[in-house]
Amino acid sequence: MIDPVVDLDRLRALGDDVVLADVRWYLDGRSGREAYRKGHLPGAVFIDLDTALAAPASPAEGRHPLPDPEVFAAAMSAAGVGDASTVVAYDDAGGVIAARLVWLLRALGREAALLDGGLLAYDGELTTDVPAPPEAVFTPVPWPRERLAGLAETVDGGHLVLDARDAARFRGDTEPVDPRPGHIPGARNLPCRDNVAADGRFLPVAQLRERFAAVGVDGSADVISYCGSGVTACHNLIAVEHAGLGAGRLYPGSWSQYSHTDRPAATGD
Repeated sequence: MIDPVVDLDRLRALGDDVVLADVRWYLDGRSGREAYRKGHLPGAVFIDLDTALAAPASPAEGRHPLPDPEVFAAAMSAAGVGDASTVVAYDDAGGVIAARLVWLLRALGREAALLDGGLLAYDGELTTDVPAPPEAVFTPVPWPRERLAGLAETVDGGHLVLDARDAARFRGDTEPVDPRPGHIPGARNLPCRDNVAADGRFLPVAQLRERFAAVGVDGSADVISYCGSGVTACHNLIAVEHAGLGAGRLYPGSWSQYSHTDRPAATGD
């Protein structure tokens, strides 16, 4: 399988054998699709997080539940992504949004990777041309249970649980979108945005390994990753795999589901 993170040289070497996907999305309400229309990498198709990569939000399931496999497959087909396609995805935020698409595809055994540095790393001219790819055949299959974790597994104390949100939200200093501040008791904070440097590129693998080791990730424990809604949590899972420390599991409901329960919320470091 393709490495989970590729650079521009690797992208160019793939040539026409790759589907390039723009997965921009903004928590502050800005339109990722509008940003795409104003300028994107040549040949890139736009993948909408809310409609292609998530089911409708609800207090019971969270803000970005996993999409129905049929819905996901239809969105991939319409974007020209087939069963045998290789997908390289990017955004303008170090990959923290595009990681959701990459992780979903890799969880299904499909070839997918993040473009290291994303839009910021691109050294050519952006375009406003919107491609019209021919519809591909993407077969819907159930989400693999072994790559996912439910609420009960996440809180049972038998796993190494990572919270990908920034430190202020983890501590409970602030909570801009969910009903309660804090974090799942026992979780360890690994802010996903710190997996990359200021230029949006991933830290060297040796530094990633040091960073993960500080929270107990050494490849021996069963890792479960969560965040606010199950999106940026995928970035930590991609980073852990990129560092050669195995393939963890995603808790899709994340804090947006947990915070609607009556379970305790921890605060502080």
